[in-house]
Amino acid sequence: MSKLHLSDGVRYMLIATFMFSLMQVGVKWLSHIPSYEIVTFRAVISLVVCWVLLKRAKISPWGNNKPLLIARGLAGTVALTLFFYTLQEMPLASAATLQYLSPIFTVIIAGVMLKEPPRPIQWLFFVVSFVGVVMIKGFDPRVSPLDVTLGVCAAVGSGIAYNIIRKVRNDDHHLVVVFYFPLVTVPIIGTYTAFNWVMPGPVDWIVLLIIGICVTIAQIYMTRAYQAERAANVSNFNYLGVVFALAFGLIIFGEHIEPLALGGIGLIVFGTLMSSKYRRRD
Repeated sequence: MSKLHLSDGVRYMLIATFMFSLMQVGVKWLSHIPSYEIVTFRAVISLVVCWVLLKRAKISPWGNNKPLLIARGLAGTVALTLFFYTLQEMPLASAATLQYLSPIFTVIIAGVMLKEPPRPIQWLFFVVSFVGVVMIKGFDPRVSPLDVTLGVCAAVGSGIAYNIIRKVRNDDHHLVVVFYFPLVTVPIIGTYTAFNWVMPGPVDWIVLLIIGICVTIAQIYMTRAYQAERAANVSNFNYLGVVFALAFGLIIFGEHIEPLALGGIGLIVFGTLMSSKYRRRD
């Protein structure tokens, strides 16, 4: 029996997905702190870390394809702000479910922006994974139509950002791409935060630091994943974040997992693995 081979892009995405899941727990834990303030802290930490890494590697932080790098920063800023808001307003698994619609938008946008359509059979496995997501979420009366709309918008923003990352892969180093995210976020969201400040408690500062570190690591590996391989080949692995969200929700926040959700987890895992097996290799 042949072993399942995981490419560098897939391995990078798995690391990124897990670190993003840890970030989600931290944001949910800090529901008493405004989401925009958490976005600002996350951006400041990432800005400092990326600057240090760029200087150590002797790489210019300003990049070559500045318009696309700025556009990536704007799309990411909108997506992250809306996602953090839904994390605080909705159950963890529900918010994660909406965010993990982004692989579908990523693939659709990639077909237009990058001329990288998936194989027809991959669409089948995308649908299988999405059915698993729907099974996990089910119908939750705690989720308002506005929250759902904002969650979908966050997923679309993520899809745009991921495709821009792929588009600049031959022009800019992955650290430069990551650096532009907080470079755009800090002046935009940071200005608003300065005038709407809520003082964090002692433990809150620690959690904010952890969030910043986790999301910086996640951004670096996610960027490397999309630069290493076609968007259609790695984006579906985002769905595994729903599995992490359910596990953390159960362990940390006491969110019960229904039998239907367990079936959904099985479909997600099956869909991601089969999509990887049939991915384009050119």
